[in-house]
Amino acid sequence: MLRLNQLHRYRKHLEERHNRLLEKSNDYKFIDESISDRAAYKAMKILEKINRVNYLDREISI
Repeated sequence: MLRLNQLHRYRKHLEERHNRLLEKSNDYKFIDESISDRAAYKAMKILEKINRVNYLDREISI
């Protein structure tokens, strides 16, 4: 049960960070393209981590 709670907390943390990075990417889209691209790249990497956590969560639930 403890591991399940850890996965949920970690996934929530990653989703919040992903949303912040997407907002940053959209905010800097027309101001500074390099900052926007870097934020979008980091958001993409975090989305991969979210998908891995979702897979682990699904495996534990079964």
